[in-house]
Amino acid sequence: MMKTNGNFTIDNEAISAERILEAARVQVRRFGESKTNIVDIARSLGTSHSTIYRHFRSKADVFDALVEELMRDEETLAGTYVQAKDPAALRLEAMVLALHRRKVERFANDLEVYQLYRRVVDERPDIVQNYAVAITQLIAAILASGVDAGEFKIDDIDRAAGVVRDAVTVFVHPAHVAASVQAGISREQDLRHVISTLIAAFSVGISLRDA
Repeated sequence: MMKTNGNFTIDNEAISAERILEAARVQVRRFGESKTNIVDIARSLGTSHSTIYRHFRSKADVFDALVEELMRDEETLAGTYVQAKDPAALRLEAMVLALHRRKVERFANDLEVYQLYRRVVDERPDIVQNYAVAITQLIAAILASGVDAGEFKIDDIDRAAGVVRDAVTVFVHPAHVAASVQAGISREQDLRHVISTLIAAFSVGISLRDA
């Protein structure tokens, strides 16, 4: 449906969910989450709020979708290390360091969107669970390739992947990342120590199955 808005003709049907999310991201960056609403987003696109509601039921749904985009970006980043040709130990370390650095970078350079991410992580455990499952599966893929190559001796890949996930959560959770950056503390060396300890255990051999 075409609609004239001042000197412009807006095709409301052509306004996709992706365009709405990009407009919402710009609004959040400029004004913060609390001062961004559906009318603001619609106005920035030259359309009405009803166009937004064709794609999203509420402002909360728009914000959740923004955070899910960030999580998918992190999943894609982590996935590049699954496909790499380096030894599994190097890929595992590189993956978790990359995820940590992505969070630190977002806190430093995209604070308003980062705060939105942090709030949704606290309030939407279902979204966090989906993300955690995806990342854990990528970790498991690296561990499995290490077992296949003879680098690791692990009798339960899924449990080992969960151990890695839980061990590094403090380095990638938005609240912990924000606290360390605000305190001027770099956690990279601590993260390297955690991963090197896990890799040493996996290399020697570890049993995680119930007795």
